[in-house]
Formats: sequence, C-alpha cells, structure tokens
Amino acid sequence: MSQPEFLPIQWKSTFLSLLDQRALPGKKEFLQIHTVEDTIDAIRDMAVRGAPAIAITGIFGLTLGAKKKSGNIIPEEIDSLINQVFESRPTAVNLSFALQEAKKRVGEETDWESIAKIWESFALEMMVDDLKANQALGQNGAELFPKDQNQIHIITHCNTGALATAGHGTALGVIRSLRDQGKKVVVYADETRPFLQGSRLTAFEMLEEGIECYIITDGMSGWLMNHRKIDAVLVGCDRVAANGDTANKIGTYNLAIVAHEHNVPFYVCATKDSFDLNLKTGDEIPIEMRKESEVTQFDFLKTADGKYLLPEGKTSPIGARALNPSFDITKAKFIKNFITEMGCFVPGEILVRLKSV
Repeated sequence: MSQPEFLPIQWKSTFLSLLDQRALPGKKEFLQIHTVEDTIDAIRDMAVRGAPAIAITGIFGLTLGAKKKSGNIIPEEIDSLINQVFESRPTAVNLSFALQEAKKRVGEETDWESIAKIWESFALEMMVDDLKANQALGQNGAELFPKDQNQIHIITHCNTGALATAGHGTALGVIRSLRDQGKKVVVYADETRPFLQGSRLTAFEMLEEGIECYIITDGMSGWLMNHRKIDAVLVGCDRVAANGDTANKIGTYNLAIVAHEHNVPFYVCATKDSFDLNLKTGDEIPIEMRKESEVTQFDFLKTADGKYLLPEGKTSPIGARALNPSFDITKAKFIKNFITEMGCFVPGEILVRLKSV
C-alpha cells in the first residue's frame, strides 16, 4: 500500500512536529510544539485539522503537558488538562473519545512521569491504529466500484487525506486505493469555503500523488453532475449519530442534496471512532462557530513579502457581518453507504455493526 511522502504528525520524543496546513500549498513548514498550550493553539487555529489528526495531536498535547509537570498528580489537574484540549475543537468526536480513553488509562498511577509515558504510548498507538484503519477503509471503499471500470470520476469535499489522518486518508484513502489497483481516478475537489481545504490541501495531495484533479467552487457540483458523468461523491466526517445523521465540513449537506437529485452515490468515509452512539440524531451534534474574519477576508491572499493583495485581505465591505458555522448535518437518508475499516454498510446498520466491535 503506497503512502504519501510527507507525514503531517511527527513525534520527536521531547516535542511534536506538525506540518502547518495553513502554509500549504505555498510551502511545507513544520511547527515545533513544546507545550499543551501550543498544541491547543495549533488545533484551534487549524495548523492541524481533520478529526483523526486532531485526536492524535490532542493526546500528544496531553503528553507534553504531563512532561512539564513533576511529582504526584492531583485528579483535578488531570481533568483541567483534558478539558483544555477538548475545548479546542468540540465537534469532532474522535478527540472526545481519545481524551476519555486517555483519562481511563491513567488508572491508579499517581505521578506525572508515569502518566506522561502512558499518554505518549497511547498517542503512538493511535497513529499506528489510524493508519491501519485508513488502509482497510480504502480497500473496502474501492470494492464498491466495478472491477471492470478503468476510469472513475469522484467529487470530494474538504480534505480527507494524509493531512487529516495519520496517513493514507479516509475519502482520499479510497481514491489512493483505487489508483493502486491501476484505475485512472479523476478527482473534482470542492474548494470548501471559507478555509479552502479542498483547493489548498486536497489539490496539493493529489498533485503530490500524481492523481488528476480539478478544483471546483462549492456551487459548481450541480453543473458538473449535469454535464459530466460522476461516479460517486466521497466525503469524510467529524461525527455520526446513531441514526446515521452525519456532521462534516460546512457544504457537505448541500452536496448530498445535489447528489441525491442526480442519482449519484453519496458515500461517507469514517473510522469507528467517528460514530457517536450516545447521540440519537444529528440534532444533538454540537456545531462549532468560528470567527467571522474567515468569511470576510482571505488571510491567504498575500504577496511573497506578506502584503495583502486586497486592502487588509478583505473580500467584503468593511463592517459587513458574517455567519461561519464550521460544520453542517447531512441526514442519513442522503447517504448510500458508510465506508469503514469494518466494511461498507447502510445507515440503518450502524447500531448492529458498531455494537459488535
């Protein structure tokens, strides 16, 4: 199974090295993260993003926090450390599950040095498990496409590749697996406003991999499905409720409706940690609201010397207000299959599949 040449999360024993996704595609720049506070800033400011990558980074952040302490622990300090990391990105359930497991693994330990080792081991374990899960997911997803079909056209949304995971990716992992089978895959990457994860990051990964890719604006999918044969829509997710309602990057719901209208299969790629059986429907999933400036200006519209190409990078009149929900909920009825490391199944099978894991 091929892997991308870049690893976005690299543990260096005393610090964490993160590929700064805000700098892409302009340059590959790594941040050196030495404290839990730096970790929280990196997650909140989207230097690292993607639900699996956030969870792994969060546990490394706990490790760094524990390494800065000494002596015996106070339980309240553990809770405080975990809560700080959780608040950095509350919608993605992977982080919540990882933090719950990190607290459980403290067990009867009483000193910070031992806890730091436990959390370090857990984070490294998560990286290995996530990579294996993504590879299995990719292979399972590839089986949904006819074996005798040599060219496949896919629309993606946001970024669901190696940058968002420990490697290989979820939705982009399926695309990599199809490519590895010798198929020609043509990707249409939604730009994914307002942070442009599609045009900046998915297109970057596809270029790195030599996979044909065309960037489209978020409003072009209807035109594309009318004028070109689209075989599937592949997206990732940040949380799935027990009934199959799915939270993913804002714009996913619109894409699902358009795909449904055009009879294009809409697949959600998710590892088991993205399913939250504690929530009955998507109405219970918390939606993160981000800062207005992400909508009203392009922080990336700068010249090489750091000057904005537009006044202060503004794309809107000064004083204009904006709404910026980071995610939306796609109803289960629009989802043809979930593609997971456990296999592919319809939304109605979630409880049976997950309770057996």
